[in-house]
Amino acid sequence: MNKSDAASSVALQCLLVAVVLLGEAVHGTSAVTCSPLELSPCFGAIVGSSQSPSAECCRKLREQKPCLCGYLKNPNLRPYVGSPNAKKVAAACGVPTPTC
Repeated sequence: MNKSDAASSVALQCLLVAVVLLGEAVHGTSAVTCSPLELSPCFGAIVGSSQSPSAECCRKLREQKPCLCGYLKNPNLRPYVGSPNAKKVAAACGVPTPTC
């Protein structure tokens, strides 16, 4: 595992711990349960600038679209979902960046 992979792994673990410990999962409409953990298939594409999003990532991103403003308003999640790479992933998946 190289330094970049190790740093990505640590960042993901920190994000997961923060979400679980702080109870930061936001509940949205009855059609979708807002959980940032649902976006884990996108993590590699968001933190790695050269990786394209997978079909699973795009499916989850579209599914979690109603939750994105809540994630952007969360100071623990904003660095991930509001990053330039996250915006590139969203664009590649055809999910417009929300205006909150």
